[in-house]
Amino acid sequence: MITELGPNEIFVFGSNPDGWHAGGAARTALERFGAVWGEGHGLHGRSYAVDTMSGLGVLQDEVRTLLEFATYHPELRFLVTPIGTGIAGHDPEEVAPFFVGAPDNVVLPAEFSAVLAAE
Repeated sequence: MITELGPNEIFVFGSNPDGWHAGGAARTALERFGAVWGEGHGLHGRSYAVDTMSGLGVLQDEVRTLLEFATYHPELRFLVTPIGTGIAGHDPEEVAPFFVGAPDNVVLPAEFSAVLAAE
């Protein structure tokens, strides 16, 4: 569980498309890292919301957008929570492959790293 961020670190969390950050990592993002109620996508404060509740296709597109954003912002370090594996109900084996080829400034959770290492 991430409770503090270092300089230039961004908390990446799963959200619903409406940005209702009521529980889990989304609530942490809202309370600690500048997530905005009603904003379910992208960078806000020191957090980055990824829509995990609109299906795997949308999740894959959202991760693609995150990775592109991270590529253009090498000064930032993106700490990814195990997005999509909580209330969204996906397995790490479904989500982790979306991060293949992620830039070095994207730090994956152990669950995703283990899946990618096994491939």
